Amino acid sequence: GETEDSFIADLVVGLRAGQIKTGAPCRSERLAKYNQLLRIEEELESVGRASFAGDRFRTVGLDAKALSGSLEVKTLPTRPIEGQKPGTSGLRKKTKVFMEGLYLHNFVQSVFNALVAENVPVIGGTLVVSGDGRYWNPEAIQIIIKIALANGVGRVWLGKDGLLSTPAVSAVIRTRGSGFEPFGGFICSASHNPGGINEDFGIKYNCENGGPAPEKMTDKMVQQTASITEIKICEGVPDIDLSKPAVYSIGDRYVEVFDTVQDHMSLLERCFDFNQIRDLVARPDFTFVYDSMCGVQGPYATRILEEVLGGKPGSCINATPRPDFGGPESAWHGHADPNLTYAVELVKRMGLNAKGEKISTDGPVPTFGAGADGDADRNMILGSQFFVSPSDSLAFIVANADLIPQFKGAGGLKGCARSMPTSGALDLVAKKKGLACFEVPTGWKFFGNLMDSGTHYFPDGKTYTPFVCGEESFGTGSDHVREKDGMWAVLAWLQILAAKTAAKGKLVTVEEVANEHWKEYGRNYYARYDYEGVDKAKAEEMVAMMAGKAGTLVGQLFQGMEIQTNDVFEYHDPVDKSISKNQGIRFIFTDGSRIIFRLSGTGVAGATVRLYLEKYTPPSGDLGQHAFDVIKPLAAIALELSQLQAYTGRDAPTVIT
Repeated sequence: GETEDSFIADLVVGLRAGQIKTGAPCRSERLAKYNQLLRIEEELESVGRASFAGDRFRTVGLDAKALSGSLEVKTLPTRPIEGQKPGTSGLRKKTKVFMEGLYLHNFVQSVFNALVAENVPVIGGTLVVSGDGRYWNPEAIQIIIKIALANGVGRVWLGKDGLLSTPAVSAVIRTRGSGFEPFGGFICSASHNPGGINEDFGIKYNCENGGPAPEKMTDKMVQQTASITEIKICEGVPDIDLSKPAVYSIGDRYVEVFDTVQDHMSLLERCFDFNQIRDLVARPDFTFVYDSMCGVQGPYATRILEEVLGGKPGSCINATPRPDFGGPESAWHGHADPNLTYAVELVKRMGLNAKGEKISTDGPVPTFGAGADGDADRNMILGSQFFVSPSDSLAFIVANADLIPQFKGAGGLKGCARSMPTSGALDLVAKKKGLACFEVPTGWKFFGNLMDSGTHYFPDGKTYTPFVCGEESFGTGSDHVREKDGMWAVLAWLQILAAKTAAKGKLVTVEEVANEHWKEYGRNYYARYDYEGVDKAKAEEMVAMMAGKAGTLVGQLFQGMEIQTNDVFEYHDPVDKSISKNQGIRFIFTDGSRIIFRLSGTGVAGATVRLYLEKYTPPSGDLGQHAFDVIKPLAAIALELSQLQAYTGRDAPTVIT
């Protein structure tokens, strides 16, 4: 007969089964099983790991295809390789550097060494490995799998064709299966940098929360790269077929290839009202174009925007991922970076030139335009003949967050943040709405602690979630993942347009949203000048010169503008109390205008000097000027303060955005 033994409840949770059959809850021996399920849910929910399997129940291992091969661990002798310190977005070098000898092997093994030293549950654990599809991605993924298995990883998760966008990797870590199953993941990407055998490659490690490894962890990885002596690898493991979803077993280990899009899309469906957005897309007076620039976003854009939301077929352009992101023959020369300079095809389609000025077009201009970079974490938003700066886009989303179900259903936003160079437009919104607002260094990892506030990582401090953050370099996101998320930003805009259109009874455009916002908050005219491929030593000398003058220019006038602050920005993290120094040079004027200098850490050759220029105009001022014209006087002051031409030999920026 049946007893009150509730083991079956533990079994179905452990197997992540989709159903349990114990009979109607009318007798104590049956209720015992349901009560045990409630106890399990209560325990898992306390650490943020409760997740209803439903139709996503898992059968990994039950139908796995056994592969021939060997798990014998071979040890390869090696020695440290110079220059393996990750930048703000991982380790990036020329592709041929990664392909040489044991360069990739060294870095991956060093990461595992650091993880084991920090008691991360590598042995028997689950690891995500995928990338943005750039040249040599498939080969790199196979190498990482073999090293992972040799280091004791029990299960490896891979996107079909080795493709997962950077935000999708974070979503997979956080939500696939029962949620938070992997201890981390490797992302093979150099983001917006060109791909190809003569171009760039990159790799970074994300932790169990789905976010980039924090500085303290990357420091430990760097220490390991300086002392590594051997690499563990299972050379007898055959290459995995990445072309279709499947589960493979090798001894007691499993490798699973799954659909590239589904996990990320399922999470986004919980953030937004897809039915309301679908109504907007179905309107005859609404058209859109989405440019994936031959990066990894293509499959996501086509599935979500065309197949699920009903967009007209062909609205998603350049949607087939290519190893060279389109290569030299493309309009963007393989530089999959969604800005006015590189997203040539999209910008022209939206009736603009590289300066954001209106141009004549051969046909009707779409109502809405958006673009993605190589790994799909960046976004660019445009209206019909109208460019939205990333700084403004962030402020607009926060100002209209109550229209987004993700926040409306959670009682509204609690916090927001921007990178230091990003304009202060967000600060104005946060002040009026009473939101906690933070200025952090450049690098998405600095948002991570704020997004993890109040969780089991930082249970004792304040909670700043629900949370929205962004940066001027076309990155926007929220706490649904721990990476910037280009598709999330686009859907947030579509949600805002859909809600405003439904409320007004007529189509509301991107330009109307912007004008409405500026009339309430004023406008932060903004631009960024990039000087790429500058001699690194000279660039560092220039920055050191400006840093040496910190605090000495207060009260001085430059072309009639008085300096209120000149300093070197440092960040005091309110969550983990860490301090990050030397995060950029700031010149702040008494009228709120700002000049910022930074050296970028995302390039692979030389240095990129980034100059950020911001001029605030109140609601009563002229809000209809072109940003590039407004900031020109500031640019002249910046060149005087930095002596940039003397140090670098450059008399003009490479890119203006």
